Amino acid sequence: MNRSRRIILGALASLAAAPLLALFTTTDVAAQQQLDARVEIAWNRFYDFHEVEDILKRLAEAHPELLTLESIGKSEQGRDMWLMILNNPETGPHEEKPAMYIEGSVHGNEIQATETTLYSIWYLVTAYGQVKPLTDLVDRVAFYFVPVVNPDGRAAWFEGPATPHMYRSGLRPTDVDFDGRKDEDGPEDLTQTGSINVMWRVDPHGTHRRNPRDPRIIERVEPGEKGDLSFAGWEGVDRDGDGRRNEDPRGGYDMNRNWPSDWRPDHIQRGAGEFPFSYPETRSIGEFILGRPNIAAGQSYHNTGGMLLRGPGAAYRESVYPRSDIQVYDKLGRAGEEMLPFYNYWIIHADLYTVHGGFVNWLAEGLGIASFTNELWTDRRILQSGENPSAEQRMRWQDRVLFGQTFDEWQEYDHPELGPVIIGGGTKFSSRIPPPFMLEEECHRNFAFTMFHAMNMPELSFGWIEVARAAEGLWRITLEIENPRIIPTRMGIAAQNGIGLPDRMTVEGAEVVASGTMNHRFDRTMTPVPHRPHTIFNENGVPGEGRTTYRFFVRGEEGADVRLRYIAEKARDIEKTVTLREGVVE
Repeated sequence: MNRSRRIILGALASLAAAPLLALFTTTDVAAQQQLDARVEIAWNRFYDFHEVEDILKRLAEAHPELLTLESIGKSEQGRDMWLMILNNPETGPHEEKPAMYIEGSVHGNEIQATETTLYSIWYLVTAYGQVKPLTDLVDRVAFYFVPVVNPDGRAAWFEGPATPHMYRSGLRPTDVDFDGRKDEDGPEDLTQTGSINVMWRVDPHGTHRRNPRDPRIIERVEPGEKGDLSFAGWEGVDRDGDGRRNEDPRGGYDMNRNWPSDWRPDHIQRGAGEFPFSYPETRSIGEFILGRPNIAAGQSYHNTGGMLLRGPGAAYRESVYPRSDIQVYDKLGRAGEEMLPFYNYWIIHADLYTVHGGFVNWLAEGLGIASFTNELWTDRRILQSGENPSAEQRMRWQDRVLFGQTFDEWQEYDHPELGPVIIGGGTKFSSRIPPPFMLEEECHRNFAFTMFHAMNMPELSFGWIEVARAAEGLWRITLEIENPRIIPTRMGIAAQNGIGLPDRMTVEGAEVVASGTMNHRFDRTMTPVPHRPHTIFNENGVPGEGRTTYRFFVRGEEGADVRLRYIAEKARDIEKTVTLREGVVE
């Protein structure tokens, strides 16, 4: 090959490689979908309650233009109930905007609910000014975050030994076993591993045995066969001498059964408390929400199972939900199923179990707020197929992906009541929660669904307006109020039960002699307002992805200005000035 040809081929090769090289050398942050953050937070780990407090304070200090941190009360043990308000005051006070309430960890062991709430705060303020849809959202609406509803339970779960299921409760001492004593017989870390593991009793007539291929797996024997192990519960001994173990742990109630809508006493709904709002945590949140009628959407993060849950919590409450509300939930929930792999959009009572006095049921049924519970994480994320893993597949996942970090080897132990037992199995981090390397994705996907929910809170605007001369000195004003979002300004259940205030359409600046509502702009008739026609009360609100139509007859001079105003509790009020002059107003 001659020298000239080598030079030409070398130049062509350099040009061909240039775009590929640029992919690896670019510093274009936007192209990477990464954000410049004022506060760096690792989203591949979990945080105890003190660390959560520190993160909240750092975020509030770094973003004072958007965030306000305040305590709305104290927990049973005196910890702060932290509330973060996210609002852009330059676009109006938060009380005057549609708002979304978002909470996490009403159950102290459901830990990633807090990280997901913290991530939501962090991502929103970090994205502000960098991501247009989220910037527009923050300018339009407000957010109220309570990252830890149950600070006592969360603190206890992190501070000491626990199972994946312990400290669901708040920590008011409770007599669960009705023996006159409180919190006297709970699980104990007998083997000092840092977790409360399960116990298997040595039993020649047992129901279980070790898997011959992997003795770490304990499996049920086939009918007619005998095993050598019987399940003996979580680690612990009978401290109160009543023949039972672990039957009266710390706390023992459920704050997600302590809300007013469909509340039932403890003998019907276990853990419900003496009456609604009987615990300081639920009372603090209840007082806050009741003082904010602008809350139009609610989101409560729990774990586990991969679910987007809506009410009702009991079958006999189905008729409470109007068809229009179910359509709203269906549109939001089905979008969520697309955004969250292997999650199911379900109804609480029909697809999970009966819940009386649940939080999102109170929001939806008692306050007319479109609300979901997200049950974060599903074991179907373990396998690429989305199938639930078998015991052997789960153990391979423990070995190959988690390197055995969430499994305690079986230990022989001489139990004072049961005799020889083996103790071990999964740690408190072994189930219900994503492994740390998958936490950020879980946070972001659930955050994205919640933002889709928030983006569909009602947003009002004036649509078509026409001013026409009806007679000498008398004018006819016909107008439409539009709402392109999925959630109406008033949920059907609120209109049905008279919850909150109805919407109001008013005319000011001229004498209104008659007014009424119409089915559409071409309707030749209207449903008249019998008294004080300057205000039309709209009990049903403006529907989601729809409009309402109104007509006013006003007396005034040509060229005079009148003010049109639409007022709604769960949407931002709008107003417009029109001139009494023949024609369509743009």
